[in-house]
Formats: sequence, structure tokens, C-alpha cells
Amino acid sequence: MATISVVISAYNEEKKIEECLLSVKWADEIIFVDNSSTDATAAIAKKYTKKIFKRLNNPMLNKNKNFGIRKATGDWILYMDADERVTSELVKEIKSVVSRQSSDATGYWIPRKNIIFGKWIEYAGMYPDYQMRFFRRGKGEFPAEHVHEMIEIDGATEYLKENLVHYNFETISQFLYKHIELYAPNEAENLTKKGYKLSYKDAIAMPLSEFLSRFFAREGYRDGLHGLVLSLLFSFYHLVIFAKIWERDGFKEYNQEDFFDGVSEQLKKGSDETLYWIANEKIKYSKNPLEKASLMIERKMKS
Repeated sequence: MATISVVISAYNEEKKIEECLLSVKWADEIIFVDNSSTDATAAIAKKYTKKIFKRLNNPMLNKNKNFGIRKATGDWILYMDADERVTSELVKEIKSVVSRQSSDATGYWIPRKNIIFGKWIEYAGMYPDYQMRFFRRGKGEFPAEHVHEMIEIDGATEYLKENLVHYNFETISQFLYKHIELYAPNEAENLTKKGYKLSYKDAIAMPLSEFLSRFFAREGYRDGLHGLVLSLLFSFYHLVIFAKIWERDGFKEYNQEDFFDGVSEQLKKGSDETLYWIANEKIKYSKNPLEKASLMIERKMKS
């Protein structure tokens, strides 16, 4: 019978780590990487595994995750973060995958339910939020180049049906800290490395595009106020990414004669895009043929 290792990397997660460990105690092996926690995280982990490895708290989180992955000895590896939980249904599906020999897949995408501000967010691009987390040993690792990475798999991949539960942001402060202090500088550096050239118009275009994508295209409005606030917060995050790139560029000054006209043009373009999406979403739910026809004309005019 093939064996399964669970790998967890954590820093100062004493409030969440026990529930995570309880959800994976069925595994043949638990590898725990303690990123020099200053709270009771490591002590709690000792109740569930002897295989604890202490590492410096590297800002590039995925390096320590890879360290844990390389320490695993199971035939299959399930990577977990401290704020994630494996459901009993997912355990059954994972064991079923391991026991059958019919698939050539070396990695499996797992749908993830994000619980944000106390609610499961079903829209705004937050579900199914597929994560590559279950794979054959030696066949997967994080690239460890930037924060928002998926495990890269050597071989074929398939999708599981059961959910991994992610107890994501509990407070606005958590969201802002992670996105502003951790994610934005990393994303700015990554975009710069990829050759992005600063344009003042993107101070409007980047956050607006993110809001329209979250709230309209990915139907964040269906999550109500949660969806609206999250869409706005992600929009602000993209403004900060732009500002961080500007900061890296030495706060380059731009105030030529065409500046006002350029900003005005970008705002008008954003207004047209917003009206397009409003009409587009109203068409979905309109039961009045005349209203629907009128909205389709309006959408076409703004496209």
C-alpha cells in the first residue's frame, strides 16, 4: 500500500495549527517545518509528530516549504498551510486515488473553499481556487521565485472533487498586512523582472481592472457586501503594487502637458468599461425582453 506524507510549514500559528494537525493525523507521516516561531506552534506540533525541523523565517516562504517536501519519505505528498483543513470526504478521495492503479497522474489539483471574514466566498475568483497540493514524491516543488506560486509538477495532472477548507483572512488588518507588507513588494519585484514599464495611466487601470474582474466578471456581487469589500480591497492591493513599482523607479515625476488629458481619458475608459459590465450582468437576470434588448444595445455601445 502506498504511503502518504503531509508537509506543513508554519510560523507563529498557535491559534490554528492544532486544528490543521488534527485534520491530517491519519497520514503515515507528518513533516513539520517550524519557521523559528516565538509562540507555542512548535510545542503543539510535537504532540502530533517527531519530525520537526526548525528553519529561519525566510520571507520567500516557499523555500522552507520545499525543504519540508524534500524531507518527506512517503510515496505521495500532501502539502498544507496552517490555516487549512482536510475534510473527511477529501481524505477518502485521496486514499482512493492512492489505492487505484488506473491513473497516470503524478499530481492532483484540489478545490479550496476560502472562508474570509467569517463567510465562504463562492465568487470573486475565490472558488473553486484549485491548488496543486497532492503529488508523487520527487515529482513536485514550488519554484520559490515569488510568493504566489503553485507547485510545479513533472508529469500529468488531474482534478479532485472534494474540498480543502482554507480559513483565510479573519480581519481587515490581516488582509492589509499580508497584501501590503508581504505580497505587494514581491509582486512589484516580479513584474519588474518580467519587463513591466511604468505608465502613470496604470495607477487607474490596474486597480480598476482588478475590481471589474472580481466584482463583475467573476460575479463577486453574488457574495453581497463580502464580495464588494473584497473586490475593493483587491483593487487597492493592485494600486499598492503600482505604487511599489513607482517607488522602485525612484518616484519618477511625470507632470507634462498631456498628464491631465491622459488621466481624464483613462477615467472615461474606466467608466465605459464599468457601464459595459453593469449592462452585461443585468442582461443575465432580466426577464423583460424590451429591457434586455435595450441593455444589449447599451453593452455593445460600451464594448
